[in-house]
Amino acid sequence: MRIAFCGSGFPDAPRMLRDRLPSDEIVICAEDAPPRSVAEAEVVIPAMTRIDDALMAKSRIRLIQQWGAGVEGVDLEAAKRHGIWVANVPSGDTFNAESVADLALLFTLELLRDLRQAQANVRAGRLGAPLGRSLAQCTVCLFGLGNIAAALAPRLKACGARMIGISRRPDPAKSAQLGLSDCFAVEDRLTALAKSDVAVLCLPLTSETRGIVGAAELAALPRGALLINVGRGALIDYPAFLTALESGHLGGAGLDVYWKEPIDPADPLLAFPNVIATPHVGGVTEQSYAAIMETVAGNIERLRRGEPPINRVA
Repeated sequence: MRIAFCGSGFPDAPRMLRDRLPSDEIVICAEDAPPRSVAEAEVVIPAMTRIDDALMAKSRIRLIQQWGAGVEGVDLEAAKRHGIWVANVPSGDTFNAESVADLALLFTLELLRDLRQAQANVRAGRLGAPLGRSLAQCTVCLFGLGNIAAALAPRLKACGARMIGISRRPDPAKSAQLGLSDCFAVEDRLTALAKSDVAVLCLPLTSETRGIVGAAELAALPRGALLINVGRGALIDYPAFLTALESGHLGGAGLDVYWKEPIDPADPLLAFPNVIATPHVGGVTEQSYAAIMETVAGNIERLRRGEPPINRVA
C-alpha cells in the first residue's frame, strides 16, 4: 500500500511508520506539489498540509489519517462526498496531551524566570540576576478544558499555581476535577483573562475559535501577563498580538504553533527577547510518537482488511 506523508516536517513520523510497516511504500511528498505526489497514494497523512476537494478528486485516496488530533486542514465535507474516510488520533489516547502539557509548563517557567537573560548573565559573569517570578500563587487561565488542560492542571497544581478556566460549557464537576477555583464561559473570557498572570491556549482551531484572542482579549490581560499558545497559531489575531508585544503590555509569550508553518525566520515576532518559540514540537516525544504510530498503523491495517478506521471523524 502506498502511504504519503504531506510535507517534509516531522521527520521521525515516517521513519517510525516505515519500521512498523516495512512492506508498505511510504513516501514524503513535496510541499510545493502535493497533488502530484499523492496521486497514487491510498493513505494520506496530511501533517500541516491542506487536503482539499481538488486534491481528493485527482487521487486514489481511501483514508486521510492525521498523525495527531487536529483535522482543521482537511475538507471533511469533500471527503464525505468522495467516500474517503478521515481519522485522527485524539491526544487523550496517547501521551500527546502529556507531552504538550510539559512544553506549556516549560514555556511558563522559562518566561517567569527570564531564562534567556539568566543564561546571558552566566556568560557575562554576573551573579544574582535577573529577578524572576515564582509560579506559586500565580493565576493561570486554561483557555480550553480538553485533554491538554487535563494533563497540564496537575503539573500547575504541583507548582502551587492557582487555576481558572474558560470553556464553552462550564461544568462544576469538571472544574473540581481539574482543581480550578473558577470557570468562565467563552462569552465571559475578558473577565477571566483580567484575572490571569498566565493564559494558556489549549483549544482546537474551528470557525468559532479562529482569532478568538484579539485586541480586546490581549488588553484584558494585566500588564506583564504571559500568553502561551500550544493550540493553533490562528487562535490569536496576529496584528493585535504584535502590537501587544511592541507596546510592552504583554510580558512575554511561548509559541509552539503559528499562523503559517513553518514560521518565516524573519518574522518580527522572533526578534522579541521575551518570545520563546519552538517548531511545533509539543507532541513530538518518544512516548507520544510510539503511541500515535501504533494507532495510525492499526488504522492502515484495518483499511487493508476493508474495515473502517477507529477515531473516524468523517
